[in-house]
Amino acid sequence: MCYFSDSESKTKGHQKIDIEDIELIADSIFHRALKLQIGCGAEPTLYKGILRIISLGKQHHIPYISITTNGALITKELLNKYAEAGLNEITLSLHGLKKETYDFFMTNGKFEHIPELLKNIAEVKHTYPDLKLRINYTINQDNLFDLVEFNNLFNKVPLDIIQLRPIQKIGNSVYNNFSTQTIVDNYECIIAPIINECKRKGIICIAPSKKNILVAEKAKESDNSIEEATYCYVSPTTCWQKDFDYKSDNFESYSKRKRVSLQLFKSIFITPKKGKKDVTTKLNYSIK
Repeated sequence: MCYFSDSESKTKGHQKIDIEDIELIADSIFHRALKLQIGCGAEPTLYKGILRIISLGKQHHIPYISITTNGALITKELLNKYAEAGLNEITLSLHGLKKETYDFFMTNGKFEHIPELLKNIAEVKHTYPDLKLRINYTINQDNLFDLVEFNNLFNKVPLDIIQLRPIQKIGNSVYNNFSTQTIVDNYECIIAPIINECKRKGIICIAPSKKNILVAEKAKESDNSIEEATYCYVSPTTCWQKDFDYKSDNFESYSKRKRVSLQLFKSIFITPKKGKKDVTTKLNYSIK
């Protein structure tokens, strides 16, 4: 279901970053981070250095550390180690609430594992009450109606945050039906009740409005220079910017050399080129 589920990205996903390089990356940019999100492009729990990354995040005083995972390899013992190391949030990618749907979308996933995983998370949260459980659910026309099972699955689970994300084409994917019309047509009977139920239970629900789903499908891409300066993506092949060398640079030296502040001021105050729009294909979410 994730964009990296295509064969090309799976092949690239076998690459990994040596722990020595992660130490250098942490020294060069972690001190500027407000949040460390582990996992984007491959299942992070396959990597043996996750505990070290969490520890480095804490050493560099990153306020919020989260890991995005399908949960297939996460045991109660591992959860306890993550929480003890300083993990603030476990973000569970869940793209089906019924066995048939879940097993179809989640590569190598088994729906039978989910209830046990949720039980383990609940028990670990008793020991580490500040640990947050977040569910990311990417909605398409084939898993939309699974959401009627929301209360049945999460009724006794200490869920903190759920993000409902209508499908968008943001990269390569085996799944190629990107129409959101069914989502829009059933918004009031499927999504709105979940938003209301979350509000009643004190769960943060992050979901776009019906209007924004329609707008996002038609919008043209806008200038993304502020986004590029805000988010720092690290992978085995890149770290933040193409010409950023974490072995000799840090955030401050690179920003000064490349005059990043000036570029940001131009993005904010100079009228965008004709054809650009202030609405992008990126959905605006309402936090309920």
